[in-house]
Amino acid sequence: MYTFETVENLINHFREYHNAYHTQIENLALSVLIVVILLFLRRILISLIAKNVKDPKTVYHSKRIIGYGHAFLLVILLGSVWIKGFGSIGTYLGIASAGIAIALHETIANIAGWFFILWRKPFVIGDRIQIGEDKGDVIDLRLFQFSMVEIGNWVEAEQSTGRIIHIPNSQVMKERTANYHGGFNYIWNEIQILVTFESNWRKTREILEKIAKEKIESSARQAEAQLRQAAERYMIHFSKLTPAVYMSARDSGVLFSIRYMINPRQKRGSEQGLWEVILDEFEKHPDIELAYPTTRFYTYTQESPDGKSPTS
Repeated sequence: MYTFETVENLINHFREYHNAYHTQIENLALSVLIVVILLFLRRILISLIAKNVKDPKTVYHSKRIIGYGHAFLLVILLGSVWIKGFGSIGTYLGIASAGIAIALHETIANIAGWFFILWRKPFVIGDRIQIGEDKGDVIDLRLFQFSMVEIGNWVEAEQSTGRIIHIPNSQVMKERTANYHGGFNYIWNEIQILVTFESNWRKTREILEKIAKEKIESSARQAEAQLRQAAERYMIHFSKLTPAVYMSARDSGVLFSIRYMINPRQKRGSEQGLWEVILDEFEKHPDIELAYPTTRFYTYTQESPDGKSPTS
Protein backbone atom coordinates (compact mmCIF):
# COMPACT_ATOMS: atom_id res chain seq x y z
CA MET A 1 0.00 0.00 0.00
CA TYR A 2 2.83 2.37 0.93
CA THR A 3 4.68 1.55 -2.30
CA PHE A 4 1.59 2.31 -4.37
CA GLU A 5 1.17 5.70 -2.71
CA THR A 6 4.85 6.51 -3.30
CA VAL A 7 4.61 5.66 -7.01
CA GLU A 8 1.43 7.70 -7.31
CA ASN A 9 3.13 10.71 -5.68
CA LEU A 10 6.06 10.44 -8.08
CA ILE A 11 3.71 10.35 -11.05
CA ASN A 12 1.85 13.40 -9.76
CA HIS A 13 5.13 15.28 -9.25
CA PHE A 14 6.23 14.40 -12.79
CA ARG A 15 2.92 15.65 -14.21
CA GLU A 16 3.23 18.91 -12.27
CA TYR A 17 6.83 19.38 -13.45
CA HIS A 18 5.83 18.63 -17.05
CA ASN A 19 2.91 21.06 -16.94
CA ALA A 20 5.02 23.76 -15.32
CA TYR A 21 8.03 23.56 -17.64
CA HIS A 22 6.44 22.27 -20.83
CA THR A 23 6.36 25.75 -22.40
CA GLN A 24 9.95 26.54 -21.37
CA ILE A 25 11.24 23.29 -22.88
CA GLU A 26 9.46 24.02 -26.16
CA ASN A 27 10.83 27.60 -26.17
CA LEU A 28 14.35 26.33 -25.51
CA ALA A 29 14.17 23.81 -28.35
CA LEU A 30 12.77 26.44 -30.73
CA SER A 31 15.49 28.91 -29.70
CA VAL A 32 18.23 26.38 -30.44
CA LEU A 33 16.66 25.71 -33.82
CA ILE A 34 16.53 29.43 -34.65
CA VAL A 35 20.18 29.92 -33.69
CA VAL A 36 21.32 26.94 -35.79
CA ILE A 37 19.31 28.03 -38.86
CA LEU A 38 20.54 31.63 -38.71
CA LEU A 39 24.17 30.52 -38.29
CA PHE A 40 23.77 28.17 -41.24
CA LEU A 41 22.29 30.93 -43.44
CA ARG A 42 25.04 33.34 -42.36
CA ARG A 43 27.80 30.90 -43.32
CA ILE A 44 26.17 30.22 -46.71
CA LEU A 45 25.86 33.95 -47.52
CA ILE A 46 29.45 34.69 -46.46
CA SER A 47 30.82 31.77 -48.49
CA LEU A 48 28.86 32.88 -51.58
CA ILE A 49 30.19 36.42 -51.31
CA ALA A 50 33.76 35.20 -50.74
CA LYS A 51 33.58 33.05 -53.89
CA ASN A 52 31.91 35.55 -56.22
CA VAL A 53 33.29 38.94 -55.09
CA LYS A 54 36.95 39.77 -55.72
CA ASP A 55 37.17 43.24 -54.16
CA PRO A 56 38.44 42.87 -50.53
CA LYS A 57 36.64 46.04 -49.38
CA THR A 58 33.31 44.86 -50.78
CA VAL A 59 33.76 41.47 -49.12
CA TYR A 60 34.59 43.09 -45.79
CA HIS A 61 31.61 45.47 -45.78
CA SER A 62 29.28 42.68 -46.97
CA LYS A 63 30.37 40.51 -44.05
CA ARG A 64 29.70 43.38 -41.66
CA ILE A 65 26.18 43.92 -43.09
CA ILE A 66 25.42 40.19 -42.86
CA GLY A 67 26.67 40.18 -39.27
CA TYR A 68 24.45 43.11 -38.31
CA GLY A 69 21.44 41.52 -40.02
CA HIS A 70 22.12 38.21 -38.29
CA ALA A 71 22.28 39.87 -34.86
CA PHE A 72 19.08 41.87 -35.53
CA LEU A 73 17.09 38.81 -36.67
CA LEU A 74 18.40 36.78 -33.75
CA VAL A 75 17.18 39.34 -31.22
CA ILE A 76 13.77 39.72 -32.91
CA LEU A 77 13.08 36.00 -33.33
CA LEU A 78 14.28 34.97 -29.88
CA GLY A 79 12.34 37.84 -28.36
CA SER A 80 9.17 36.69 -30.11
CA VAL A 81 9.69 33.17 -28.70
CA TRP A 82 10.29 34.13 -25.08
CA ILE A 83 8.06 37.19 -24.91
CA LYS A 84 4.49 36.17 -25.64
CA GLY A 85 3.01 39.05 -27.62
CA PHE A 86 4.90 42.21 -28.37
CA GLY A 87 2.23 44.12 -26.50
CA SER A 88 3.93 43.10 -23.24
CA ILE A 89 7.46 43.89 -24.37
CA GLY A 90 7.35 47.34 -22.76
CA THR A 91 6.40 45.85 -19.40
CA TYR A 92 9.07 43.21 -19.74
CA LEU A 93 11.77 45.73 -20.59
CA GLY A 94 10.70 47.99 -17.76
CA ILE A 95 11.11 45.20 -15.22
CA ALA A 96 14.35 43.87 -16.62
CA SER A 97 16.07 47.17 -17.43
CA ALA A 98 17.18 47.94 -13.87
CA GLY A 99 18.89 44.61 -13.37
CA ILE A 100 20.39 44.58 -16.85
CA ALA A 101 21.73 48.12 -16.48
CA ILE A 102 23.64 47.14 -13.35
CA ALA A 103 24.87 43.72 -14.45
CA LEU A 104 25.74 44.69 -18.02
CA HIS A 105 26.75 48.32 -17.60
CA GLU A 106 29.90 48.14 -19.74
CA THR A 107 28.24 45.96 -22.36
CA ILE A 108 25.34 48.39 -22.75
CA ALA A 109 27.77 51.32 -22.88
CA ASN A 110 29.72 49.62 -25.67
CA ILE A 111 26.54 48.95 -27.66
CA ALA A 112 25.48 52.58 -27.17
CA GLY A 113 28.93 53.64 -28.38
CA TRP A 114 28.53 51.41 -31.44
CA PHE A 115 25.21 53.09 -32.31
CA PHE A 116 26.82 56.50 -31.75
CA ILE A 117 29.68 55.66 -34.14
CA LEU A 118 27.27 54.45 -36.83
CA TRP A 119 24.94 57.43 -36.39
CA ARG A 120 27.24 60.40 -35.83
CA LYS A 121 30.25 58.94 -37.69
CA PRO A 122 33.07 60.53 -35.67
CA PHE A 123 35.20 58.20 -37.78
CA VAL A 124 34.79 55.45 -40.36
CA ILE A 125 36.93 52.46 -41.24
CA GLY A 126 40.12 53.69 -42.89
CA ASP A 127 40.35 56.98 -40.95
CA ARG A 128 43.40 57.87 -38.87
CA ILE A 129 42.30 58.95 -35.40
CA GLN A 130 43.54 59.68 -31.91
CA ILE A 131 41.37 58.65 -28.96
CA GLY A 132 42.82 59.46 -25.56
CA GLU A 133 46.53 58.68 -25.83
CA ASP A 134 46.15 56.08 -28.59
CA LYS A 135 46.65 56.89 -32.28
CA GLY A 136 46.06 54.64 -35.25
CA ASP A 137 44.28 53.74 -38.47
CA VAL A 138 40.81 52.22 -37.91
CA ILE A 139 40.60 48.77 -39.52
CA ASP A 140 37.52 47.19 -37.94
CA LEU A 141 34.29 48.11 -36.14
CA ARG A 142 32.27 45.58 -34.15
CA LEU A 143 29.38 45.64 -31.71
CA PHE A 144 31.54 45.98 -28.57
CA GLN A 145 34.87 47.34 -29.79
CA PHE A 146 36.76 48.79 -32.72
CA SER A 147 40.31 48.01 -33.79
CA MET A 148 43.09 50.14 -35.21
CA VAL A 149 46.71 49.74 -36.28
CA GLU A 150 48.79 51.79 -33.85
CA ILE A 151 50.98 54.66 -35.04
CA GLY A 152 53.56 56.70 -33.17
CA ASN A 153 54.44 55.54 -29.66
CA TRP A 154 58.14 54.56 -29.94
CA VAL A 155 58.15 55.13 -33.75
CA GLU A 156 58.96 58.58 -35.09
CA ALA A 157 56.78 60.70 -37.42
CA GLU A 158 53.57 58.79 -36.59
CA GLN A 159 54.58 55.71 -38.58
CA SER A 160 52.90 52.36 -37.92
CA THR A 161 54.19 50.23 -35.03
CA GLY A 162 52.52 47.09 -36.39
CA ARG A 163 50.46 46.54 -33.23
CA ILE A 164 46.66 46.24 -33.36
CA ILE A 165 44.80 48.03 -30.54
CA HIS A 166 41.28 46.97 -29.57
CA ILE A 167 39.31 49.80 -27.93
CA PRO A 168 35.83 49.49 -26.35
CA ASN A 169 33.21 51.50 -28.21
CA SER A 170 32.21 53.24 -24.98
CA GLN A 171 35.53 55.14 -25.01
CA VAL A 172 34.21 57.27 -27.89
CA MET A 173 31.77 58.92 -25.47
CA LYS A 174 34.35 59.22 -22.66
CA GLU A 175 37.54 60.33 -24.40
CA ARG A 176 38.31 63.12 -26.82
CA THR A 177 38.48 61.82 -30.39
CA ALA A 178 40.61 63.54 -33.02
CA ASN A 179 40.08 62.58 -36.65
CA TYR A 180 42.89 63.23 -39.12
CA HIS A 181 40.56 62.71 -42.08
CA GLY A 182 37.06 63.73 -41.00
CA GLY A 183 35.79 65.50 -44.11
CA PHE A 184 39.16 67.16 -44.73
CA ASN A 185 42.11 64.86 -45.47
CA TYR A 186 44.90 67.37 -44.76
CA ILE A 187 46.66 68.60 -41.64
CA TRP A 188 49.13 71.40 -41.01
CA ASN A 189 52.75 70.36 -40.64
CA GLU A 190 55.90 72.34 -39.90
CA ILE A 191 59.60 71.76 -40.59
CA GLN A 192 61.97 73.85 -38.48
CA ILE A 193 65.43 74.86 -39.71
CA LEU A 194 67.85 76.59 -37.33
CA VAL A 195 70.76 78.57 -38.84
CA THR A 196 73.51 80.54 -37.09
CA PHE A 197 73.24 84.27 -36.41
CA GLU A 198 76.20 84.81 -38.75
CA SER A 199 74.33 83.19 -41.67
CA ASN A 200 72.77 85.24 -44.45
CA TRP A 201 69.20 85.09 -43.20
CA ARG A 202 67.73 86.93 -46.20
CA LYS A 203 69.18 84.38 -48.62
CA THR A 204 68.06 81.55 -46.34
CA ARG A 205 64.47 82.79 -46.40
CA GLU A 206 64.50 83.13 -50.20
CA ILE A 207 65.83 79.59 -50.62
CA LEU A 208 63.22 78.10 -48.27
CA GLU A 209 60.36 80.02 -49.90
CA LYS A 210 61.47 78.80 -53.32
CA ILE A 211 61.66 75.18 -52.10
CA ALA A 212 58.23 75.41 -50.47
CA LYS A 213 56.67 76.84 -53.64
CA GLU A 214 58.20 74.22 -55.94
CA LYS A 215 57.77 71.12 -53.76
CA ILE A 216 54.60 71.74 -51.74
CA GLU A 217 52.28 74.16 -53.55
CA SER A 218 50.60 71.39 -55.56
CA SER A 219 49.30 69.74 -52.37
CA ALA A 220 47.89 73.11 -51.30
CA ARG A 221 45.72 73.21 -54.44
CA GLN A 222 44.41 69.72 -53.69
CA ALA A 223 43.71 70.77 -50.10
CA GLU A 224 41.79 73.84 -51.28
CA ALA A 225 39.48 71.67 -53.41
CA GLN A 226 38.75 69.39 -50.46
CA LEU A 227 38.25 72.34 -48.15
CA ARG A 228 35.40 73.63 -50.30
CA GLN A 229 33.65 70.27 -49.94
CA ALA A 230 34.28 70.08 -46.20
CA ALA A 231 32.92 73.62 -45.69
CA GLU A 232 29.48 72.32 -46.68
CA ARG A 233 29.45 70.13 -43.56
CA TYR A 234 31.74 71.90 -41.07
CA MET A 235 32.51 75.53 -40.31
CA ILE A 236 36.09 75.22 -41.59
CA HIS A 237 37.86 78.31 -42.87
CA PHE A 238 41.54 78.98 -43.51
CA SER A 239 42.54 82.33 -44.97
CA LYS A 240 45.71 80.88 -46.46
CA LEU A 241 46.45 77.32 -47.61
CA THR A 242 49.65 77.92 -49.57
CA PRO A 243 52.95 77.05 -47.81
CA ALA A 244 54.58 79.81 -45.81
CA VAL A 245 57.99 80.43 -44.22
CA TYR A 246 58.13 82.10 -40.80
CA MET A 247 61.17 83.37 -38.95
CA SER A 248 61.99 83.85 -35.26
CA ALA A 249 65.07 84.12 -33.02
CA ARG A 250 66.30 81.40 -30.69
CA ASP A 251 69.21 81.16 -28.26
CA SER A 252 71.40 79.32 -30.78
CA GLY A 253 70.43 81.09 -33.99
CA VAL A 254 67.62 82.13 -36.33
CA LEU A 255 64.74 79.65 -36.62
CA PHE A 256 62.87 79.25 -39.91
CA SER A 257 59.60 77.28 -40.00
CA ILE A 258 58.10 75.95 -43.23
CA ARG A 259 54.37 75.56 -42.61
CA TYR A 260 52.35 73.57 -45.15
CA MET A 261 49.38 71.22 -45.55
CA ILE A 262 49.93 67.51 -46.09
CA ASN A 263 48.04 64.24 -46.08
CA PRO A 264 48.76 62.62 -42.68
CA ARG A 265 50.00 59.40 -44.25
CA GLN A 266 52.52 61.32 -46.39
CA LYS A 267 54.00 63.31 -43.52
CA ARG A 268 57.28 61.44 -43.08
CA GLY A 269 57.95 61.09 -46.80
CA SER A 270 57.37 64.80 -47.38
CA GLU A 271 59.71 65.78 -44.54
CA GLN A 272 62.48 63.55 -45.88
CA GLY A 273 62.09 64.94 -49.41
CA LEU A 274 62.18 68.54 -48.18
CA TRP A 275 65.24 67.98 -45.99
CA GLU A 276 67.15 66.43 -48.88
CA VAL A 277 66.49 69.50 -51.06
CA ILE A 278 67.26 71.93 -48.20
CA LEU A 279 70.59 70.32 -47.37
CA ASP A 280 71.57 70.21 -51.05
CA GLU A 281 70.80 73.94 -51.42
CA PHE A 282 72.58 74.96 -48.21
CA GLU A 283 75.67 73.06 -49.35
CA LYS A 284 75.93 75.43 -52.31
CA HIS A 285 76.08 78.52 -50.08
CA PRO A 286 78.99 78.80 -47.63
CA ASP A 287 77.39 81.83 -45.97
CA ILE A 288 74.57 79.63 -44.61
CA GLU A 289 75.31 77.26 -41.73
CA LEU A 290 72.99 75.11 -39.67
CA ALA A 291 73.06 75.99 -35.98
CA TYR A 292 73.06 73.84 -32.88
CA PRO A 293 73.32 74.56 -29.14
CA THR A 294 76.85 75.84 -28.41
CA THR A 295 78.71 77.28 -25.43
CA ARG A 296 81.37 79.99 -25.75
CA PHE A 297 84.06 80.61 -23.12
CA TYR A 298 85.98 83.84 -22.63
CA THR A 299 89.19 83.96 -20.56
CA TYR A 300 89.93 87.15 -18.65
CA THR A 301 93.62 88.14 -18.53
CA GLN A 302 95.41 91.07 -16.90
CA GLU A 303 95.72 94.20 -18.99
CA SER A 304 99.07 94.87 -20.70
CA PRO A 305 101.23 97.88 -19.71
CA ASP A 306 99.98 99.91 -22.65
CA GLY A 307 96.45 99.70 -21.24
CA LYS A 308 95.13 97.30 -23.84
CA SER A 309 93.51 94.04 -22.85
CA PRO A 310 94.62 91.05 -24.94
CA THR A 311 91.90 89.07 -26.65
CA SER A 312 91.47 85.38 -26.13
